[in-house]
Amino acid sequence: MPAFTGHNFQDRQASAAKAKQALLEKFRSRPPADDPAVQQREAERRAVVEARNKRETERAEQRRIQLAAEEAARKEALRRAEEERVEREAREAAEAAQKAVDDAELIAMVEAEKKAERDARYAARKARKADRKGEIQRYR
Repeated sequence: MPAFTGHNFQDRQASAAKAKQALLEKFRSRPPADDPAVQQREAERRAVVEARNKRETERAEQRRIQLAAEEAARKEALRRAEEERVEREAREAAEAAQKAVDDAELIAMVEAEKKAERDARYAARKARKADRKGEIQRYR
């Protein structure tokens, strides 16, 4: 490692004063605010800021429109689903009513067949009784 070359306090003080002087010169060499180049740069900056703000406003408007469209589509889908549900329930109720009617008709038809069989058995029994009475009377 090289030995310390020895900057003393006065050297450090002088270099600090030079650095301060350089900063001061840099600040003084800056053009004034009424300089056309400075005004042009400021106008360009303002234009960039205005364009950025305009783009942000347009994006926000597009987002708002998109969200409104999505909300409308969601509501439409919910409305359609509700309509389908109501139609399905109505169809199921109609089918259940028709099934009940069909079941009632079937039961009535079965009962009518049973009654007809009973009546036929009764008539046959009555006919047999009448035949027996006729036979008994013939033998007397």
